[in-house]
Amino acid sequence: MTIHNTTVAPTLTTPISSAAPDANERLVAIDVVRGFAVLGILPMNILSIGLPGASRLNPLIAGGFEGNNRVLWWVGYLLFDEKMIALFSMLFGAGLVLQADRSAQQGRSPAKLFYRRVLILLLIGLAHAYLVWDGDILVTYALCGMLLYPLRRLSPRLLVSIGVMVLLVSILGAVLIAGTFASVQATAERVAQLDREGALVNEVERATAADWLEIQKSFNPTADELATSLAQSRAEGYFEHIRRKAPEALAVHTQLFIAAFLWLVGGRMLIGMALMKLGVFAGTRSKRFYFALAATGYGLGLPLVWFCGNYLIAREFDPIAIFGGGLLWNSFAGVLVALGHIGLVVGIFKAGWLPSLSARLAAVGRMALTNYLLQSLVCTALFCGWGFGLIGRLDRTALYMVVLVIWLTQLTYSPLWLARFRFGPAEWVWRSLTLGKRQPLLIRT
Repeated sequence: MTIHNTTVAPTLTTPISSAAPDANERLVAIDVVRGFAVLGILPMNILSIGLPGASRLNPLIAGGFEGNNRVLWWVGYLLFDEKMIALFSMLFGAGLVLQADRSAQQGRSPAKLFYRRVLILLLIGLAHAYLVWDGDILVTYALCGMLLYPLRRLSPRLLVSIGVMVLLVSILGAVLIAGTFASVQATAERVAQLDREGALVNEVERATAADWLEIQKSFNPTADELATSLAQSRAEGYFEHIRRKAPEALAVHTQLFIAAFLWLVGGRMLIGMALMKLGVFAGTRSKRFYFALAATGYGLGLPLVWFCGNYLIAREFDPIAIFGGGLLWNSFAGVLVALGHIGLVVGIFKAGWLPSLSARLAAVGRMALTNYLLQSLVCTALFCGWGFGLIGRLDRTALYMVVLVIWLTQLTYSPLWLARFRFGPAEWVWRSLTLGKRQPLLIRT
């Protein structure tokens, strides 16, 4: 199947040259997968924006966990949670290799162009994180890309091996967090017992018990605590909101980046580099290969995710279970399911099935940065106090209806936009800043 375009637009993984690359130079398969990924990330992000606190990790807090809400939680957990961030990370790694190869072919310095480009992405991500939504992922991608770029020349086998080892570091971090939580909980229980007995408690143990109360407040707040948090979120204005969220964004970019995201995202990026070198993202393998990849990824990953989900439910989503089991196994299972997604999406594309949907996904993928940022703008405007203040007012079923509306909208306007313009708005800004001059936007007919 061929998707006919008169123009193309740079995206998170498209190389940059002074002129828009010819349609034949594009790897349409990777655009289709990227479009699938940018739509697929929304069901998880909307939970983080539209529900209070740690509701995404613990659905018992808010959003409902019975009937349709429970079914939709399972759908999200099986297909989206950790799977789409894994897919996006692999796509970024693939784009790193693709851009370097294209730049070398054009006689440009690959490293110079890449670091200029990723520095602009870092600035866009920082603006997004501190002015729109603290759950931004672009800063993490930019930082990981800067660190991993020198490894792009390694063989696919070595990239996969290093990627898996890097992922193991993230698993070790989750185990350490779970162990720390378990130790803090045990101390809190001991302090409670001593209090009941009227015995003395030293200051260190008392402080540790207070830490456990804060952890519980985050992962399992009382009804009063939840009501207070929601009232605050709905009442605050824009500047008050960004001031309150700024420390959380800073923590993500510093402590959490070093402790978790560097390893989680970095390991997946390395695997994505290998997949690009092996031709998987380029769509050069056979249809049989892609459908076999889908069967293998889903066959190995989904049962593991199912086990993780039932484990969390049995433990009532307590923080020790979340970090000691759920995040630990779901991180690896997420990579497997993401491979299944790649196999299914590219397999359908190569088989020529659903050509209209594939073309629309490719358009969404060519405007990936624009669509990602617009999703954040729309969701924060809907749910934050400075907007419509709907945080906590919609259950999972209603939130997923919002997701469906946004999906349909982006699948509609993306091809319409690219019929008139060379790039998406954000891609045009990114490209112009990277090359240091304003790039033509309108398609000349």
